[in-house]
Amino acid sequence: MSRIGDIAAGLYKGEVSFDFVGRWRQWYIISAVLLVLSLSALFVNSLQFGVEFEGGSVLTVSSESCSVEEARDAAADALGSEMVPIVTELNSSSGRSLRIQTEALTGTQTNDVTDALADVCGVTAAADISAQVIGPSWGEQITQKALTGLVVFLVAIVIYLSVMFEWRMAVGALIALFHDVFITVGIYALVGFEVTPATVIGVLTILGYSLYDTVVVFDKVKENTKGLAGGSRMTYSEAANLAVNQSLIRSINTSVVGLLPVAALLFVGAYVLGAGTLKDLALALFVGIAVGTYSSIFIATPVVAQLKEREPAMQALSKRVAARRVSRGGSAPTIAQSAAGSDGAPNADAEGDTGSVATQPKPRPSSGPRNQPKRSKKRKRK
Repeated sequence: MSRIGDIAAGLYKGEVSFDFVGRWRQWYIISAVLLVLSLSALFVNSLQFGVEFEGGSVLTVSSESCSVEEARDAAADALGSEMVPIVTELNSSSGRSLRIQTEALTGTQTNDVTDALADVCGVTAAADISAQVIGPSWGEQITQKALTGLVVFLVAIVIYLSVMFEWRMAVGALIALFHDVFITVGIYALVGFEVTPATVIGVLTILGYSLYDTVVVFDKVKENTKGLAGGSRMTYSEAANLAVNQSLIRSINTSVVGLLPVAALLFVGAYVLGAGTLKDLALALFVGIAVGTYSSIFIATPVVAQLKEREPAMQALSKRVAARRVSRGGSAPTIAQSAAGSDGAPNADAEGDTGSVATQPKPRPSSGPRNQPKRSKKRKRK
């Protein structure tokens, strides 16, 4: 078996354990720093909403040789104002084109910009340049529908997790979801990408992915903590930490498999094709998948463990676990020693409902070396 396979088997059996739940302060500090940076980026740079949300005019020039700088300068000179057009290079199967985005233009301004672009790019205005005006009402409708869908999604998630698991897990999942959304939006503001309908689709998609990874961990937590309050082998936090370790390799594999094609899509969309829709969608997915994996391990499960440890039954369990370990000589066993034996099977006394320690029979003192052949006594002949 490979080294990674050995580690995965050790994590599942509890022979190898990382203290994810016990070090919750470190993870919360890291998340707090990321959230502060995201909020700072939102306040300093703010989000750059696309023409679909702000409204304006969009001109598309089909040209293989015209540069972005030439198109931007020509459009700015034709407008004769302080408004700087946003020019984006697009590549597709039909050829190369430039997308010029400005504020809403009148008919005369549109004609002036079209003539200027035709001169500098060496194209025919009627055949190679198209212009359209987009009103802000379309973007408002998209925003309202997205917010409505988000609210319905969150309500459905709370109901589902509360029924299938418990309300504490619903709280942990919601905290992880808001954590992922804020960081993704903050990174969007930091890099200066435009917020387009593709961005909204990407953000809504990462909510589902983040929730999926969180539910996988929660399902293992539920399995490990079933009937735990009646025993004395480990606390709830330790059982939850064991569940995170057991599902760690699966979470990593799922994330890597999801990130690789999204990273390729982001690279192709941003640097090869220059397609704004591709890079907007890919950036939201890439950041969301990475942050969603982090939050399901380092945020959601520790939050649930802290909420559960406040229950009287779990506090009583912690006292029994501590008393049991003291009675064993004061050596606190690891999660691996408490949860499973060398073959992954539970220990014989792991499910005692009174918290007592099973007594082991004392070995008999050996009178000599073992496995020695017995000597036969020969009768003396008279």
